[in-house]
Amino acid sequence: MPQRTTRGFSVGYLGAAVVFAIGMLGTTLPTPLYGLYREELGFSEFMVTVVFAVYAFGVIAVLLLAGDFSDQVGRRPVLFIGLGLSVASAVCFLSEGGLPLLFAGRLLSGFAAGLFSGAATATVIDLAPPGREARAGLAATAANMGGLGCGPLLAGLLAEYAPLPLRLPFAAALGLAIVGMVLTWFLPEPVERRTRRPRFHPQGLKVPPQVRGIFAPAALAAFAGFALLGLCTAVSPTFVATTLDEPNLAVAGAVVFSVFLASTVGQSLMGRVGAARALPGGCLVLVAGVVLVGASLLVESLALLVIGVICAGLGQGLAFRAAITAIGAAAPQESRGGTISTFFVVAYVGISLPVIGIGALTLLVSLRVSGLIFTGCVAVLAACVGLYELRELRVRRNAGAASGG
Repeated sequence: MPQRTTRGFSVGYLGAAVVFAIGMLGTTLPTPLYGLYREELGFSEFMVTVVFAVYAFGVIAVLLLAGDFSDQVGRRPVLFIGLGLSVASAVCFLSEGGLPLLFAGRLLSGFAAGLFSGAATATVIDLAPPGREARAGLAATAANMGGLGCGPLLAGLLAEYAPLPLRLPFAAALGLAIVGMVLTWFLPEPVERRTRRPRFHPQGLKVPPQVRGIFAPAALAAFAGFALLGLCTAVSPTFVATTLDEPNLAVAGAVVFSVFLASTVGQSLMGRVGAARALPGGCLVLVAGVVLVGASLLVESLALLVIGVICAGLGQGLAFRAAITAIGAAAPQESRGGTISTFFVVAYVGISLPVIGIGALTLLVSLRVSGLIFTGCVAVLAACVGLYELRELRVRRNAGAASGG
């Protein structure tokens, strides 16, 4: 059973959060660059979504095969492996070897994200000193979303205003990964009882019995929220450039950054909203944002698109933090990494399958029509989860009032 040490915990979880952000930054770095790759390699919008889905499938594969690996061998070794995969991914993009290396780079990036999603989240939570568990939960989710958001912003700025637009962003990511390795070296290891010869086998979807009642609505909310993030990262740069006639790559990167920044802000609001209301409230705010995104597609308005993704990001972040905090708190420490990894499997299915569906639809209808269909489906799913959680909240309140009486 993993046990927590007490050395260095006062600042250890913040260092782990920085490593988490660095690891996730590289996974979204190509987002504003897909248009350049399309011009250089001559592939379609459908191929863009396939390249994006390869990344998501890499994440899911690692979560299923090695989601609990850090519970066995320790958190730090898994973080080192994830950073090494990030370095290998950056090297693939730096070589500019055509579509095969583009696929390889995205797949390696997916492997890295899969390791970080479970292991880094568990590391930040494990390293939190007593009384700071809630703050550590915010640090973990903010590092995740903040890192994902900074990738497109950094790449867009470098590609638009610096030389070598398809090389310099990945050179920067390579340098940051090395910084992450140095930080990881100095992190305390929270898992004391480690397996010398760990068994590498598919873990399946691991949800301990005491977590299952919390897990289902939380996972569905994550599915809906990550589906919206998938739309922003895979399709919105093309929509900005073609439909809205805005070719500036920094603008495309900033639009994607705004949804992740809003998600981080939404996560910080959970303390004020209250844990019980955060999940249903976040889902309903997400619905409002998705509706605004759909409206921006209809009227072809960049301003409305930005307002919509910010609103949707706020809702996604609020619901996401409520979900990950509840699951992390309910899961036993010895299986926390595997449980969180299962949660991220559902989330990354949400980020991949709908995006592939959009890409396939673009072969039959326009990108705008595909986006409208997509936003309608996400809005319905998020509304159903939000209304269900509101009903459950009302039931718990009534039961508490009856018990008090």
